[in-house]
Amino acid sequence: MIALVVGVASLSVMLNMISGVQGLAVAELDARPTPEVTTPGEQDLSVTVVDPDGRPVAGATVIVAGDTARLDGVATAQTGSNGTATVAVAPTLGPNREQGTLSISIKPPAGGQYADRRGNTRVLVVAE
Repeated sequence: MIALVVGVASLSVMLNMISGVQGLAVAELDARPTPEVTTPGEQDLSVTVVDPDGRPVAGATVIVAGDTARLDGVATAQTGSNGTATVAVAPTLGPNREQGTLSISIKPPAGGQYADRRGNTRVLVVAE
């Protein structure tokens, strides 16, 4: 009987601790680029930043960099009220490459409720 009482009390304490941690949790952001597949050359890339529920996030900074496709430096833009940023890019492919990718990172807006720890959708660049 005593073991049951101690077990229930311990469970109650653990559940209270878990519910307190949920209030401190941050939401993982995701990037939705348009287009997801493109060709080399100068162009604008639209990236919508969304929260886990698919709602757009304003005030985030989008960073596009070369991965297996090349860019001269990095391109950045900030999302507007609709959660979308437009980034000017000019991807190129290396010699004998038929395809490559551009990586997208997100710097969440100030406030601490968002994070970007996981990989985001990459933009595929294919030779014409």
